Amino acid sequence: MEASMNKEVIKRRICTKLNHHFGVPPENATLEQFYRASVMIVQEMLIERRRKFVSAQREKEAKSVYYLCMEFLIGRSLRNNLFNLGILEPFEDAIKELNHSFSAIFDLEPDSGLGNGGLGRLAACFLDAAASLGYPVDGYSIRYEFGIFRQKIIDGWQTELPDLWLHGGEVWLTPRADEAVTVKFDGQVMENWGDEHHIEHINYKSVLAIPYDMMISGYDNTSVSLLRLWSATNLNFDIKLFNQGNYMDAVEQKAMAEVISNVLYPSDNHMEGKSLRLRQQYFLVSASIQDIIRKHLSYYETIDNLSDKVAIHINETHPALAIPELMRILLDEWNYGWEDAWTTVTKTFAYTNHTVMSEALEVWPEEIFKRILPRIYQLVQEINNRFCHKIYEMCNDSMRVSQMAIINCGQIHMANLCICACFSVNGVSKIHSNIIKTSLFRNFSELFPSKFINITNGFSNRRWLCQSNPNLCGYIAELIGPGFETNPKEMQSLLKYADNQDVLMKLAEIKKYNKLRLADYIKETNQIIVNPDSIFDVQIKRLHEYKRQLLNALHILLLYDKLKENPNMDFYPRTFIFGAKAAPGYHMAKQIIRLICSIANEINKDKSISDKLKVVFLEDYRVSLAELIIPAAEISEQISLAGTEASGTGNMKLMINGAITLGTMDGANVEISEAVGEDNILIFGLRTNEVEDLKKNGYYPSNYYNDPNISRLMERLKSGVDGVSFQDIANSLIGGQYGNSDPYMVLADFEAYRKIQEEAASRYRDKIRWNKMSLVNIAASGRFSADRAIEEYSDWIWKINKIKDVK
Repeated sequence: MEASMNKEVIKRRICTKLNHHFGVPPENATLEQFYRASVMIVQEMLIERRRKFVSAQREKEAKSVYYLCMEFLIGRSLRNNLFNLGILEPFEDAIKELNHSFSAIFDLEPDSGLGNGGLGRLAACFLDAAASLGYPVDGYSIRYEFGIFRQKIIDGWQTELPDLWLHGGEVWLTPRADEAVTVKFDGQVMENWGDEHHIEHINYKSVLAIPYDMMISGYDNTSVSLLRLWSATNLNFDIKLFNQGNYMDAVEQKAMAEVISNVLYPSDNHMEGKSLRLRQQYFLVSASIQDIIRKHLSYYETIDNLSDKVAIHINETHPALAIPELMRILLDEWNYGWEDAWTTVTKTFAYTNHTVMSEALEVWPEEIFKRILPRIYQLVQEINNRFCHKIYEMCNDSMRVSQMAIINCGQIHMANLCICACFSVNGVSKIHSNIIKTSLFRNFSELFPSKFINITNGFSNRRWLCQSNPNLCGYIAELIGPGFETNPKEMQSLLKYADNQDVLMKLAEIKKYNKLRLADYIKETNQIIVNPDSIFDVQIKRLHEYKRQLLNALHILLLYDKLKENPNMDFYPRTFIFGAKAAPGYHMAKQIIRLICSIANEINKDKSISDKLKVVFLEDYRVSLAELIIPAAEISEQISLAGTEASGTGNMKLMINGAITLGTMDGANVEISEAVGEDNILIFGLRTNEVEDLKKNGYYPSNYYNDPNISRLMERLKSGVDGVSFQDIANSLIGGQYGNSDPYMVLADFEAYRKIQEEAASRYRDKIRWNKMSLVNIAASGRFSADRAIEEYSDWIWKINKIKDVK
């Protein structure tokens, strides 16, 4: 804790802020004024720490890492920063003595919804971990005016509302208009061949990128990472048109520029959406690369040492245009020759892949790309030509060259561009990294095997245990002492209590408290009373067919129908809890949400089974809601089809809070299984090789219609759930005769899933056994921390050192 920041000092500083900035004494101040005054105090501390950290880095001439990602799902910042700064308790005491509720002030803060799911939350955890470890890692993204949409469920159907996160969230952002840069779109490229080859980009449209800085505090140290978010605006405003009364034309260009940073992931199922996404991606990387070079030149007098002092990390392919953008700057602005520029690029960039599905790899239509980014298109063409020539020389195989080409059949393949240019390509779990080497990018890995490595994803144990579950965190500290906050592997020491019944029952007591807390929230928001003694079975993640929320929903429907047939059957009470958002243009995902809500409606109003079975869909799933759900979860549903989930981090967050993974051998589940042992996890279903065999030999879901449970479920979907027919979902599973239905093999895995659910209920009845399983999972979770992942990135890829002795 800051030596000077005790309760009395905090009270005085809050009162000073209220008086100077809002003109009110504390007794007349609103909750929002208290919130803003608190943020101001924290921001001042972070800015000073950041200044010292950067000063120490410059003094040591230390290498920097810049982490480019289209999304950073930060969540709320106030509690996180107070915790990391070591002043959470005195701040809470100070607020209390000023007659306000600390929790009410926290609840005022909106989630910074600058992300869609796991990708953005991983990026946020990585910045937190880097700062906590003292590594110089900064992030770049876009300051979306509207983050991931706010979800409202109306008659079971997802409705998207704008996420106005900037009201209350903008206080964490420091505008730096003095460091704004210009990004150019459209136009034509002129090549002048005189004494020197000169490129001129003409008739372009300029967009001004204005940076906003968010500080990310490190835990219990003086390190602060920076997340720089770019906002788009127009360079010029045609005042002449405006004064002539032509208001719409005057503001149109400004509006078209600003739409770039309006919305996170605009729907791209139409040409305008594709164009906007491409503009967003280039806007991010052009502004960021220009900024990185400006920073580098402020430290050094040359750009020749860029790759020695800078590593730029591309998180998924969305920022891949950073590669040709750096080439553009080196060639066009610094007059580098091609080979020297390419050498710098290939020593600077690293790439993380987050998908195992070839259909999810990002591609751009060549014509759109050429029109919007004419100079970048030329450079990608040249990179492709040289790369294809190199591959042909290596293997003399035209087919392989075609498969590895960056530009092929009118499409620009962004993953191929990344692998071509980056010195490191990593997957995010052992199974995922193996798949990309042996299947997805096999051609690349055979020719460039040294590029490919694995770094399993990680999560912030401080946020997802210490802050989200303080009772459990405090009890762990009682058992094994402090230190696990910064060295999570120390939690392995908990294993010595695996047979201590007092400890196991205390864990159950803490879990019960968290379940009661969640039950109160469910009652308040959904008007559903759930049984806190039931099993809390949780599936919280983005709604996508491959994550198979549908498998879960079908099983619940079967349980319900069997309970109705036999109300006295041996059945352990269960509460199934869902949280998920579907992409606005993803019809089937929205239908699955509607099915879950219909199942919930039919079950929850049936008083005959009210204490035995409940289903809850919590709308507007977000970081702050996850912080409430995860500590209460007992079963963690991780049921994607084997070979489709790259890693997952929700499984890790649930694990550290004592939930038992019920899942397939997919993503990081494989490593969780290794860590806890098969007796402490619930694994079912097809393995990756079995999935591949089924695909090769032809998968016919109609073959499973002979299973009486499946046939009754298909008929149930058609006849209706809570009065709504789901014929289209039934058809998507069973309708095809030629292997084109049920792409994620829900029916193939259904019986195995039903049996593992029975096994889960059986184990839960033995409370000592279940609590021991829970303890083992908590103890083994340390290996999945983001700290471990960042140490591996720093040692294996970035080759950077910690900044120590910050004064």
